[in-house]
Amino acid sequence: MLYLFFACIAIGMILLGVFLHLRVNGDRKKAVFVKSIVSVFFLLTLMTATLAAGENADWKYTALLAGGLVLGLLGDIWLDFKYIYTQDSDFWTFSGFFVFMFGHFFYFAAVLYKHGIVHPLAAVFAAVSAVATVIVLFVLEKPTKMHYGKFKAITLVYGAILVSMFALCLNTALFDGHGNAGILLMTVGGGLFIVSDLILSGTYFGTGKNRPVDIITNHTTYYLAQYCIAASALLVNVEF
Repeated sequence: MLYLFFACIAIGMILLGVFLHLRVNGDRKKAVFVKSIVSVFFLLTLMTATLAAGENADWKYTALLAGGLVLGLLGDIWLDFKYIYTQDSDFWTFSGFFVFMFGHFFYFAAVLYKHGIVHPLAAVFAAVSAVATVIVLFVLEKPTKMHYGKFKAITLVYGAILVSMFALCLNTALFDGHGNAGILLMTVGGGLFIVSDLILSGTYFGTGKNRPVDIITNHTTYYLAQYCIAASALLVNVEF
């Protein structure tokens, strides 16, 4: 089953290349279709990772990750609908924000289910990170020439959730005395998510930041994040 796990990742990356080619060249309808298939493959990666884990598999952990990844798949499609159904652009943008935000609650739940709070200050660390994110995004909006407009509130809330999830994973990775390999992949995935959404915020709310390089780096870091999260199911019970 391990070879199917690696095959899913390989096929997903190839399809990601096809999607980026279509997206950069302006074929949005075909790009959305291919993008949805790339997202299906991170779900398949999760399933094959769990099966490949054998006796180390944790299906409850997998079920929680699946919830986040399914919402990620919906967000992938809905955010791109804003370019196809331009008359409903705001609706699809808000929808994408909300499903990604709720998807992160599943990731929170997966980490807490598997590891709990591994350090007394973990919750404080996550909360402070969330508050700091809101302050930084709010204060730097004008200096960075961002224009959140009607999306300011949802952007600040989503940013806080995104960073606090990474902070929880990082805290768990640093203080988990057993050195769990799965949480390392979750931490990498959380960090890549932040990088991806920083680029995406420039694309959505900045000026002159919708270049091919922005599109490519945004989607590449995003999909690497989701594939890292999915792959963590393979190593969720592996310690070093």
